[in-house]
Amino acid sequence: MKIETLHRWPAVPAAAIALQNRLAPRVRLTAVPARPRLFAGADVAFSPNGAVAIAGVVLWDRLADTVVEQHVARAPCRLPYIPGLLSFRETPAILAALRKLRTRPQIMLCDAQGLAHPRRFGLACHVGLWLDLPTIGCAKSRLCGDYTEPAPTKGSRSALRHDGQRIGSVVRTRDRVKPLFVSPGHRCDHDSAVRLTLLATTRYRLPEPTRLAHQLVTRARAQ
Repeated sequence: MKIETLHRWPAVPAAAIALQNRLAPRVRLTAVPARPRLFAGADVAFSPNGAVAIAGVVLWDRLADTVVEQHVARAPCRLPYIPGLLSFRETPAILAALRKLRTRPQIMLCDAQGLAHPRRFGLACHVGLWLDLPTIGCAKSRLCGDYTEPAPTKGSRSALRHDGQRIGSVVRTRDRVKPLFVSPGHRCDHDSAVRLTLLATTRYRLPEPTRLAHQLVTRARAQ
C-alpha cells in the first residue's frame, strides 16, 4: 500500500504538540454513505523495555467474515510515553505495517482515540491524515470528556463532550458490556463512526478488525 509522506517525526514533546495543533484543522468530518466491505484494524504492543512499538494490521472482509491480509511491523519509539502524544510512539509502526498491504482498505479502525483528544488530534486522526482514508478511533477507555452512561443494550450510545463540544460517542457494542469510546479520525462524521463501528462488530466487544489486530500483536510480542 502506497502512503505519501505527511511530515517528519519530531524528536521532542513540544514539537509534537505544535505539529498536532498544526494538523488538527485538516481533519474533515464527512458522512460515509456506503456499507464498505474491507476494513483494516490496527493495534500496537511494545517491547518489554518500551523502546520498540510492534504494530499489527489486519485487513478484514466484512461480508465473508474472513481475514484477507495481516502484517506486523516494528519501529523504534521516538518519544517516551506522554498522555496525549501516544500517536508519536505508535503511528510509525502502524504505517510500516500498512505499507505491507497489497489491497487498500475502505475503512481504517484504530484501537485509539480520534477526535476525542484534548487537542482534537488523537492517533486515529493522525493515521487518517497519513492515509487519506475514512478513519475511526475505537478506544476501550476515555481520555477526556464527559458523558451519560448509555443504555445496556447493543447499539445504545450517548454523546461524549469536552469544553462544550461533541468529540465522540460512548457506544454499547454488546448487551451489558462496557462501552467503547468511538470518535471520528478523518473523513468520517460522528454518526458514520458509530454506524461503521457497529457494522464491524460481531460477537465481541471490540470491532473484529481491531480485535484480530490485538491478537496478532500479542502473539508477535510473545515471540
